[in-house]
Amino acid sequence: MSDTPKEPTAATSPAAASASAVTTSNNAIGDMASWAPQTQLVHAGTMRSQFCETSEALFLTQGYVYDNAQQAEERFKSEEGGFIYSRYANPTVAMFEERMRVFEGAQAARGTASGMAAVTAAVLCGLKTGDHVVSARALFGSCRYVVEDLCPRFGISSTMVHGPDLDAWKAAITPNTKVVFFETPSNPTLDLVDIEAVSKLAHAVGATVIVDNVFATPMLQRPMALGADVVVYSATKHIDGQGRCLGGIVLGSKAYVDDHLHPFLKHTGPSLSPFNAWVMLKGLETLSVRVNAQCASAAVLADQLAAHGEIARVLYCGREDHPQAALAKKQMSGGGQIIAFELKGGKAAAFAFLNALQIIKISNNLGDTKSLITHPATTTHSRLKADVREELGISDGLLRLSVGLEASEDLFADMDQALNAAAQA
Repeated sequence: MSDTPKEPTAATSPAAASASAVTTSNNAIGDMASWAPQTQLVHAGTMRSQFCETSEALFLTQGYVYDNAQQAEERFKSEEGGFIYSRYANPTVAMFEERMRVFEGAQAARGTASGMAAVTAAVLCGLKTGDHVVSARALFGSCRYVVEDLCPRFGISSTMVHGPDLDAWKAAITPNTKVVFFETPSNPTLDLVDIEAVSKLAHAVGATVIVDNVFATPMLQRPMALGADVVVYSATKHIDGQGRCLGGIVLGSKAYVDDHLHPFLKHTGPSLSPFNAWVMLKGLETLSVRVNAQCASAAVLADQLAAHGEIARVLYCGREDHPQAALAKKQMSGGGQIIAFELKGGKAAAFAFLNALQIIKISNNLGDTKSLITHPATTTHSRLKADVREELGISDGLLRLSVGLEASEDLFADMDQALNAAAQA
């Protein structure tokens, strides 16, 4: 069997690679990198066909045809730009990748079928047997699975540390460390990791720093500007933001994407659906409006919850009593739209509270226009042993609230009556 032919990678420049399929328009109207974020989120990466459509076109195709045999050969040799197969690249997916690339300020980007596909690909694509991974211990449950359970199956050792403890990172990172991975703020207790400081420690041994930026969103935090090498998102969350579909994206340097990420995605196949990419493009157009409004409501609600007698503690990155308030101000431009709070009555009070809610919906998702709430100990982090949850601060009374676009006064009224119900229970 002959070697697998090479195809033009969307990572090098999705818009440029697809010039033979659609006509590009953005390069003619200015430097996208100089545009304000709101403008980038509406226009960056847009390509138009010969029909000059207003909205981005949806290319529902799994493959492409060639004018002649010579053109097919040239594309497979990467001598001519163009698409070959939608598992590798697709015009609609390419527009989403390019818009996110410009907005994030990265050199390259690749979309994936889900946020966990993005995390798994980002972490594993550059590793081999004998390598070492260091991660923060406060991770989403499936992310912990990748680090704790999956990596060791391939002979890749891992160490998990308390993210806010810089000395712990210093002790854990060794010359054999190849990947440093963390989310900040963390899920669900909103622990922060000093991106700049940890990146310097990792780069001293040549390790790649991967940051899951889903809680902060690219609106509030720019990990690459602080020293990170790779950023991952579950686009299912704020980027779509309306509960419609799954998606993920990995952003980094051209060398990282070309040499490691693209071959991994090409051969393992966690491709982003063109339809889902189109939905994500529509979501990006309103991202700044949604996140700014959600953050404003979250700040008000966090203060109101902190003053309520049934609440034991409130964790919100925008409050002065957050354990790492100074770091939050340093690397985030806002407090975010996630609030964690603990009820005094433990699991019984938490369940009574959840069951009494009328507007806020129980769901393990976040970043939606609808306010969503979850009980991490029995849902997103239920696979963790009780002692590990206790170590992470995930008590039986802890709840994670993702603030939506409803009026903040309605949301607090809903929580106030639910807290009264919990107190009676």
